[in-house]
Amino acid sequence: MRIFDSSQIPRDEIERRLSKKSFDEIELPEKIREANRKIFGADLTAAELVRKIVGDVRKHGDAAVIDYTKKFDGADISAENFLVTAEETAAAETAADSKIVDALRRAAENIRSYHVEQLPKSWLTYRGENSILGQAVIPLERVGVYVPGGLAAYPSSVLMNVIPAKVAGVGEIIMCVPAKNGAINPYVLVAAKIAGADKIYKIGGAQAIAAMAFGTETIPRVSKITGPGNIFVTLAKKEVFGHCDIDMLAGPSEILIIADETANPVYAAADMLSQAEHDPLACSIVITTDKNLAEKVAAEVEIQLAKLPRREIAAASIDSNGLIIVALDLNEAVDFANISAPEHLELLTAAPFNLLPKIKNAGAVFLGAYSPEPLGDYFAGPNHVLPTGGTARFFSVLNVETFLKRTSLTSYTRADLLKVAEDIIRLANAEGLSAHAEAIRKRQ
Repeated sequence: MRIFDSSQIPRDEIERRLSKKSFDEIELPEKIREANRKIFGADLTAAELVRKIVGDVRKHGDAAVIDYTKKFDGADISAENFLVTAEETAAAETAADSKIVDALRRAAENIRSYHVEQLPKSWLTYRGENSILGQAVIPLERVGVYVPGGLAAYPSSVLMNVIPAKVAGVGEIIMCVPAKNGAINPYVLVAAKIAGADKIYKIGGAQAIAAMAFGTETIPRVSKITGPGNIFVTLAKKEVFGHCDIDMLAGPSEILIIADETANPVYAAADMLSQAEHDPLACSIVITTDKNLAEKVAAEVEIQLAKLPRREIAAASIDSNGLIIVALDLNEAVDFANISAPEHLELLTAAPFNLLPKIKNAGAVFLGAYSPEPLGDYFAGPNHVLPTGGTARFFSVLNVETFLKRTSLTSYTRADLLKVAEDIIRLANAEGLSAHAEAIRKRQ
């Protein structure tokens, strides 16, 4: 584990180490490149590959979805069995451990209760002589949720995407999930039923994103796509943006922990590894004001890492993207955190709420020793679909408003229009738009 002392290293070097590559700058591993060369006959970049997949699905619909699903997943699939049946969902409920199902139900209730608090309201206000201005808040008609199915199954992602959409009042929620050997993890299906998804399709990857964005003979077109995925899914969301909306462009998971001398190094190390086990590209950082704590955390990471079932993945992440920085004080630690703009920010300090007003860039903030990141991942209620790769500078956590749109409302009386008519005509003429001016003049 690398430890850097900010008092001994130039600040720009620390900032460089805290900056992250954009998701579209990540190079594909050689194993994936070799597989792609066999399929496409060329060494395509991830962006080139995704552009081809999206274009083919847009042009050829179900046939392209089937073709790419067979090529990438080796799945024998047809349009007739894209859709998960009621019998498959019932079988999943039978196979599922009842205690895990009960935990999913309790988590779902927490998520639902939290997101209900976010609901904005439509409003009207009066101006002048009974003129009305206002805003209508309208749920999207149909949204698509992508649920990963690669290295692990994520029923929690189902709850975190579908429940806010249901709370928002979305008319129809469809889900796309890659299947393994024709089947989807039973807990993903159970979570979908608990959350209220309307339809589930057994397809994944960039072809699933394209299918939802443009529609096929079998899969309906959606207004918005949400949910995490790998580099190909993320690039596909970028490619289809504008044909439909998307939530954000998410990359590998991240955690940054600000810790003072009161922090427990066992907790800090455990929380670093909770993200490192996601993906070799995941990023885990501790910024502390105490050099002794930095050394204890580094040692504890090695102890805990040896016991992890997913230690190979976590070790690769820690080796490549694990980092401990010793800051001069908590103000500098916060400055570094804001530069990093992490997905998850933990404040393991004696007075975490004192730091909160200074935090400008973070997807989610966890305050205190007993608010570890996994609490947010699964159970507390706030959403775990968060901006990554430094995009917390401008993206927000997924929420109810993700699934809503706003329409402005204007209703003027004749008396109020006449009061402002000349001003409007002057402005329209100043912009050379005489027909605009005439539309007002005709009403004078």
